[in-house]
Amino acid sequence: MIQKKSLLKPSLVLILATSLLGACSKSADAPTSKVAAEVGYMTVQPESQSVSTELPGRTVAYLSADIRPQISGIIQRRLFTEGANVKQGQALYQIDPATYQAALDSAKASLAKAEATLRASRLRAGRYNELNQIDAVSKQDNDDAQSTLSENQAALEVARAALKTAAINLDFTRITAPIAGRIETSTVTPGALVVAQQSVALTTVQKIDPIYVDVTQSSIDLLRMRRELASGKIKAVGRDEAPVRLMLEDGSVYGNEGKLKFSGLNVNTGTGMITLRAEFPNPDNMLLPGMYVRAQLDEAVDDQAILVPQKTVSRDATGSATAMILNDAGKVEQRALKIVRAVGNRWWIGGGLQTGDKVIVDGLQRIKAGDSVRAVDMSATVSNTAQISAR
Repeated sequence: MIQKKSLLKPSLVLILATSLLGACSKSADAPTSKVAAEVGYMTVQPESQSVSTELPGRTVAYLSADIRPQISGIIQRRLFTEGANVKQGQALYQIDPATYQAALDSAKASLAKAEATLRASRLRAGRYNELNQIDAVSKQDNDDAQSTLSENQAALEVARAALKTAAINLDFTRITAPIAGRIETSTVTPGALVVAQQSVALTTVQKIDPIYVDVTQSSIDLLRMRRELASGKIKAVGRDEAPVRLMLEDGSVYGNEGKLKFSGLNVNTGTGMITLRAEFPNPDNMLLPGMYVRAQLDEAVDDQAILVPQKTVSRDATGSATAMILNDAGKVEQRALKIVRAVGNRWWIGGGLQTGDKVIVDGLQRIKAGDSVRAVDMSATVSNTAQISAR
């Protein structure tokens, strides 16, 4: 009995082994099926995009006038409020006019004397001329009388000029604003002695509405822009009238748009920069001379710009920008991109994409290059999101 049990045991083991091998064989032979991932894509379409440049700059007063005396004297009164707006021709200072009034009175008297002398010499010259015609006086006496008349006529003109000069100097005792604008603090007080054409200004008047913004641009960027304009890749916005937007020191955007008014002709030999000047309305006097700002200039327009959502672009191990593209075979392809700049929540692509390419915008985490996918067109949704972001 013991011997029979030992004979049956190997047979049972063989049967079980054969069954297991058959089951494994069937499992290995069964095909494995992988469900294709679903992704959303957008079809690349060119659009019009302004070519803008952000440049550092400083605000500059539209007009500025240093107030200096044109005569010497003692300041009697200051006639303005510091920091206020003044009108053109408004009186700012009064210099003691006493000596200039006396000079004017003296000039008037000298003119009256010259006129009286001229009248007398004219009568004398007339009589001598009549007598000379009948040989009643010598020719020498007549010539002397005519010469005296001419001298007195010249003396009268000198007296008139002296009177005019005295009147002008008297007017200069009242110092007025040559332009309208905001006036700064005064460097002198009543009682101070001032002299004609002194180096130190009494105060300064500046017109800051509108106001200038001077920005600097690299000559390299200017050359690149001109090459692209010449090739027809982009077209100019306008001749010296390109729109300009302004960002203030605190990062806020200035509410009024300006216009580019001037582009410098010379390159600074030390910095390689060119100065551009823009003009901005400044009705609330928010911009003050000397403020640091950043100006965004729309210099041209690219009618064939390609923009894609920023979330579609990633970086490879070398740091290069890449995107996943759906090729004609329905498979995922990785494409290297050249990025120009950010525009809102999108990247402006300078190379690597062309019209009609299908860029995968959704489901990127579930795919890799070479995968077959089920694609859904999301171009309309992406376009609507871009428009809302642009606002």
